[in-house]
Amino acid sequence: MNSKNTFVWFVTAVVLFAVILVLNHYLRPPVADIRNILPGLQTATVISVQVIPAGALEIRADRKGDGWLLTKPISYPAQSAAVEELLAALKKLVPATRITAGEVHEHRTSDADFGFETPQLSIIITAGGQSWQLIVGNKTAPGDQVFLRVVGVDGAFVAGIEWLKLIPRSANDWRSTALVAADASACDTIILTNGAKIIELRRDTTNQLWRMIRPLQARADSERITEALQSLQAAQASQFITDDSKADFATFGLQPADLDLWLGHGTNLISGLHTGKNATNDAAQIYARREGWNAVFTTAAAPLSPWHGPVNDFRDPHLLELTAPVAEIEVHGPHDFTLQRQGTNGWQVTGEKFPVDADNVQLFIKTLADMRVAGFPVDVVSARDLAAYGLATPARQITLRPVAGQTNTVIAQLAFAVQTNGIFVHRADEDFIYAIKPEELNRLPESGWEFRDRRIWLFNETNVAQIKLRQNGKTRQVVHNGPNKWSLAAGSQGIIESPAIEETTHRLGELTVPGWVARNVTEPEKYGLTPDNLEIVVELKSGEKLSVTFGTKLPRYNTALAAVTLDGERWVFLFPDVLYQFVTSYLTIPANAP
Repeated sequence: MNSKNTFVWFVTAVVLFAVILVLNHYLRPPVADIRNILPGLQTATVISVQVIPAGALEIRADRKGDGWLLTKPISYPAQSAAVEELLAALKKLVPATRITAGEVHEHRTSDADFGFETPQLSIIITAGGQSWQLIVGNKTAPGDQVFLRVVGVDGAFVAGIEWLKLIPRSANDWRSTALVAADASACDTIILTNGAKIIELRRDTTNQLWRMIRPLQARADSERITEALQSLQAAQASQFITDDSKADFATFGLQPADLDLWLGHGTNLISGLHTGKNATNDAAQIYARREGWNAVFTTAAAPLSPWHGPVNDFRDPHLLELTAPVAEIEVHGPHDFTLQRQGTNGWQVTGEKFPVDADNVQLFIKTLADMRVAGFPVDVVSARDLAAYGLATPARQITLRPVAGQTNTVIAQLAFAVQTNGIFVHRADEDFIYAIKPEELNRLPESGWEFRDRRIWLFNETNVAQIKLRQNGKTRQVVHNGPNKWSLAAGSQGIIESPAIEETTHRLGELTVPGWVARNVTEPEKYGLTPDNLEIVVELKSGEKLSVTFGTKLPRYNTALAAVTLDGERWVFLFPDVLYQFVTSYLTIPANAP
């Protein structure tokens, strides 16, 4: 071969190679660096999502307000969270591999091999003036990835398959199973029919308490209604039976319905629910449908049972609700008294000088607030009714005021009557007569002295000089010689346990009574306060003497009555049970003692 020709051909080949290199690497249009398969997708702006499965009906959801609505193949509220979850996954969808248009073109059977000729499904997303159509093809040979194509974008993609589980295969996958709208908790009006009467309830915007508007004006059971609403929101449809607009609702007990429930806010309807008879094959399920939709479904009956009660079940079972702090309690009855707040937490019984137990006053208020209604004998009260039930001249009247001394401002006023057929109550601001159980009235204090401070005295055992015991005509003195050191005084006989006496004295120094029994006692024997019963006299190092006398034993309560003298008056009280066990064990004189 001619060397000159060989050289020419060699140079020509080098030039051609250089031209190809330049064309491929410098003059060829660059391939876009696509980090996301659907670039620019912003979930908040999406107004429509269409899922078109192969061989199945199109599923379409359109944004409606803050939620989503299924519009194909049925019209029904959608599971907004499920739609948003798929959109979030698509926004984050990135290719594991990008297949260029040239590679697709070179692979002549790519549409068939990648599954684009007969795709599994396609997804169309619309956001304002922009839309994306994603075609889902076959899975790759290992099965952990899938071929994808975006209409209008050259080439194809290979991506992971985790997000595919978020795609609905039927409308029911995206259909809401809630019985009411998501914002039902914001309702302030409830109208329900569960029998012959319509019950209407409204929530006060100020104190958030519910009131009954129909069939009568009354306080409503806010706790029951709140719990019933929570159960209603948590309840779910179990199975969808039909979406036929021509279905005979009467066959499901839905026309007329056993229960019609309407939830509203202001003048706007939020949600409506109708429930019917028990499901054919399951007595624990009932048929139901949401207002405005044809779908009939089954749901558990139990969460809806609170709405099936009679009118009185929706009324407040308490005699009063405290809408303001109480500053004055005026009581008229066998013993009139008035409690008035002093400062932040202090109280006084008007006309009395003794200190008041603030905790006991709060317990009184709580007892009033906790009093439960046992019945509603009269709903429209007249003067004749008041007389018939003994309320024209009540046995007791309790008035609560938010400001002490201001008689024109009242939180509530309760009148109580004790009749042979029950205990009846009337509120001055209401048209009803209530019945309560006798034990409810028995829990209320009858006299102002019952609010005396329960702490009788306070001393430390280190300040005790000696303790004198008197019992059954005998006397014993126990002398305090130092910490945990006690001895019998001269002339006293017996056996003592110093540590036990020390602990008993410590507890006795903090004597606080569970409750007062009587004041200014003039007949002590009525309470078992006889000269033979135990008397404990504690003599302090200062010379002050503190005395407590024991009376009638109360074995049922493991204690006894006792008495002290306070401000020149004899007071009887219930002795603390635990301390009583210490006293009877270590500070008594045995009957057989010399």
